[in-house]
Amino acid sequence: MKLKFHIKGMDCASCAKINEGVLQGLKGMKSAAVNYANNTAYTEFDENLLSLDDIKKAIKSAGYDVELPNEHNMHDHGSKPADDMTKVYFNRLVLSAVLSLPVVSTMFFDAGEYEMFVAILASFVVLVAGRHFHISFVKKLMKGYFNMDSLISIGTLTATAYSFWAVFNDMHSYFEVAVLIIVFINLGKFFEYKSKGRASQAIKKLLQMQVKKAILVINGEQKEVLIEELVVGDTVLVKSGMKIPLDGGIIDGEASLDESMLTGESMPVYKSKGDTVYGATINLDGVLHVKVSKVGEDTVLAQIIRLVDDAQASKAPIQNLADKISGVFVPVIIVLAICTFIAWYLITGDIEKSVLSATAVLIIACPCALGLATPTAIMVAGGTGANMGILIKNGEAFEKAKKIDVVLFDKTGTLTEGKPKVNKFFVDSAVDEEKFFGIAHGLAVLSHHPISKSIAAHVSKHEKVGVVGFKEAGGLGLSGKIEESGEKISLGNHKMMDRDGAILGRDLSDEFEKESSKGRTVTFVSIGDKVVGLFSVSDSAKDNSKQAISELHQMGISVVLLTGDNEKTAAAVSGELGIDTYFAGVMPSEKANIIKKLQKEGKHVAFVGDGINDSPALAQADLGIAIGTGTDIAIETGDFVLIKGDPYKVVDAIKLARKTYKIIKQNLFWAFVYNVIFVPVAGLGLLQPVFASIAMSLSSVSVVGNSLRIRRNSKLS
Repeated sequence: MKLKFHIKGMDCASCAKINEGVLQGLKGMKSAAVNYANNTAYTEFDENLLSLDDIKKAIKSAGYDVELPNEHNMHDHGSKPADDMTKVYFNRLVLSAVLSLPVVSTMFFDAGEYEMFVAILASFVVLVAGRHFHISFVKKLMKGYFNMDSLISIGTLTATAYSFWAVFNDMHSYFEVAVLIIVFINLGKFFEYKSKGRASQAIKKLLQMQVKKAILVINGEQKEVLIEELVVGDTVLVKSGMKIPLDGGIIDGEASLDESMLTGESMPVYKSKGDTVYGATINLDGVLHVKVSKVGEDTVLAQIIRLVDDAQASKAPIQNLADKISGVFVPVIIVLAICTFIAWYLITGDIEKSVLSATAVLIIACPCALGLATPTAIMVAGGTGANMGILIKNGEAFEKAKKIDVVLFDKTGTLTEGKPKVNKFFVDSAVDEEKFFGIAHGLAVLSHHPISKSIAAHVSKHEKVGVVGFKEAGGLGLSGKIEESGEKISLGNHKMMDRDGAILGRDLSDEFEKESSKGRTVTFVSIGDKVVGLFSVSDSAKDNSKQAISELHQMGISVVLLTGDNEKTAAAVSGELGIDTYFAGVMPSEKANIIKKLQKEGKHVAFVGDGINDSPALAQADLGIAIGTGTDIAIETGDFVLIKGDPYKVVDAIKLARKTYKIIKQNLFWAFVYNVIFVPVAGLGLLQPVFASIAMSLSSVSVVGNSLRIRRNSKLS
């Protein structure tokens, strides 16, 4: 069973690491990942060995609270926790800031006889406005854990306790330091959660697309119902300006639809009777009657949301080191702070300097930036990609895309429209033309291959022969016997004719050469051991194919074409599109072997295919990019799924992944450098605790803000 749930009370990367360890240690837990960026746990477990109550108890035993699916609608994908915590920290910020003003004023004016009042007020700010830090610290301490709250709690309580001691010993107090730490950390947390909310806006936008109500038509009567009440087979009415409620087929009417929210394509799409429509797309004009074909989690929108969510659950390998550091970060910092206090006291005997330096070490340290570096970037990239019609399936895709130097394209349906049409036919003069058409019709209607469909449509007016013993050979063609005469017949490519020993006459051979040189696919018809005619079929290139290939070249990536067509056809298509290299006459089973060969040569290969027939090749490639059709986007293999079959989306996908990886590296670099530089600076007594709290808050906010640049830069350069 797979389960996603929110974890409350996580304030840093160490918290996520603690919860992940707790979950992974449960008997029956197959996999568990905790994302600090959206406070969400993603688990898969054996229901026979582990229950929801067991999971809940385990998380609570670590000092955190959980929100399981049966308690609340969990389809907010991290946006609600971020929004809720933004409000919580805003209230904490206002409370701490207002109450701190009299205390902070003592930095400029002597408190005099009001010093005890200042001390009490400061204690109230630390203990009440900062109570969440102390409560969290105590809970974790009782369980044997430490997190960022532990550092803040120890630091502020130490500063407060020292200040009370200083007051009674007629020394300078530092109540303002304690309260300002609380204020600035609340401020930093407010901006951090606000930024997290912005990072998940794209996901929220997807969720907001979901239709809540629909007009159900029963026996001509119209009735408004909740979307959950609809079942497969229901007929719904969609008026102009309304959203399509669920996936289905048009049974009456025609209209232009805005599908940009699913495909990223801004141009309206004309739809009429028999066409498929998708939930959440908008009917711009006309009235449609739609028969529902998919509901709930089976709809395209639900699949998109699920894939984006799954990507957030995954981790990029580059994050592994940061995770290891986060796991031991807080205990190490506490030890360093103790060592700092002891060292300063032994060297100087100055307890004031010792306390301030140790407090600065506690406050400046920030595991949050390390924990946010990768997940926030993945979250923003996932949402940005979804809005562009690009679905990212796992965190590894970002690192893989960085290394790609070769992209292999399957031709049909990827670089071409996948809707071939017959340009001409040629029949041997010794053969009855009607028989030729009848054989072609009889075989073609039994296949779902695009070329077979185009031939079947072309000869549909001719009576088809009865076919027995039908066989379909992938990458070759169709064969069988005429039911009445028992004659062996076939409809296939040149390879099939060679395999079967079918003789090709001079006239047909000349015609074959001529059509192939034009980049067309030639399909032969044979009777017995003789080829009796051919069909010349063409599949026009997609509008953006040439532009996409040109852009890939500019990125330093070479392009290779894989096609089942013969050498001349492959050469003509490659020349037309500006492709570097091609492999002709490729059988479906051979694609993965070609990729292996290139990989042995040291190439990092991306493969672009349809995701169904090309599954082995997608799995073998370093980066698999599956072209979806709107109905099959939940493809098992591949790292990216392109909802719309636009080849330029391949360019966008690689650019998005490379930019995201660059941002992740920047985030991790900043997070590491920040701690490596500022912790020693604080330990050397060169940083006041107040400035340490400001720097610590800014470190997390800067990482999230940097991740948001992925969304802002639409050109992905």
